[in-house]
Amino acid sequence: MPDIAAVKAALADQRIETPSWGYGNSGTRFKVFAQAGVPRTPREKLDDAAKVHEFTGIAPKVALHIPWDTVDDYAALGAYAKERGLELGAVNSNTFQDDDYKLGSVCHPDPRIRRKAVEHLLACVDIMDATGSKDLKLWFADGTNYPGQDDIVARQDRLAESLAAVYERLGDDQRLLLEYKFFEPAFYTTDVPDWGTSYLQCMKLGDKAQVVVDTGHHAPGTNIEFIVALLLREKKLGGFDFNSRFYADDDLMVGAADPFQLFRILYEVARNGGFDPVTNVAFMLDQCHNIEAKIPAVIRSVMNVQEATAKALLVDREALGAAQATGDVLAANAVLMDAYNTDVRPLLAEWREERGLRPDPVAGYAASGWQERIVAERVGGEQAGWGA
Repeated sequence: MPDIAAVKAALADQRIETPSWGYGNSGTRFKVFAQAGVPRTPREKLDDAAKVHEFTGIAPKVALHIPWDTVDDYAALGAYAKERGLELGAVNSNTFQDDDYKLGSVCHPDPRIRRKAVEHLLACVDIMDATGSKDLKLWFADGTNYPGQDDIVARQDRLAESLAAVYERLGDDQRLLLEYKFFEPAFYTTDVPDWGTSYLQCMKLGDKAQVVVDTGHHAPGTNIEFIVALLLREKKLGGFDFNSRFYADDDLMVGAADPFQLFRILYEVARNGGFDPVTNVAFMLDQCHNIEAKIPAVIRSVMNVQEATAKALLVDREALGAAQATGDVLAANAVLMDAYNTDVRPLLAEWREERGLRPDPVAGYAASGWQERIVAERVGGEQAGWGA
């Protein structure tokens, strides 16, 4: 049986990175429902993120999105984060909200547009230098809507050339993390539609380029844990964007649609060394809280990942290995199901209390008065959002 003390120790090492845009007014492509108390500046986003870390104890990093988080002094923003017990995580680029990118960005047939996109990515690396961030996370909306619209292979060549220019600019301790998405907003071809395309591009770039798995960016029925296991085997899993979806990419709270899938994914992470700090897998939320309260939703999402992780760590690997070796299919499955069906909430409540945290982070936040305070104080100015 797994050693509970070892499970608790592993949980203490876990870190979940929260997204700055999760605290602002963000949601679907059709309508964003504004909420009172939403941050008006990147610093106010960090104030909210600090509350998530205060009540969960495992969320000290905040990802930035440029230009949504543009400031005059990024070093000062990093210092502000440090004062609140945080650090700035991945810098996310944006090459999809400009009229020039109608036909693509780094894959656009016009060299001028490609240069513009690459210059933005290089500017993001400059921001990383100023903030101390180690990861540049790239997602491209590039693709085509109609057969014959553009040359498929030529677009891959343009992608490779653009990525190479950015890769060359990275520092020794910085990484390029390439995300994929099988459709939307392009509906005929997407230039980075799957983990294989991302993997091939990263392999050509070198060791500092790795794949990002967004758990919402897959067709229904895709075995995401298989992808995760293979990428870990090849040392090419750079990180996760945790969210959930019922049909396509919905950016709903992680574990909302299929908590068993989240458990299966995190079991493969545990089984293949993905929780080892040396592996350097970034565990980040990528969610948009449109109809639910934002800070409690982020806290609950962190807890969902933590609960699935605890269950994954409780898998009796010795018993599982024995069943697998003898071909006992039912026994092997039962070992996994026993761990999944374990109610880990008492274990995690105890774990939090041992660290001076409230046993129920959501209840702790509700009692803190922070929500009432920001609603009262954040009046005027312009709320952060992505303009949908």
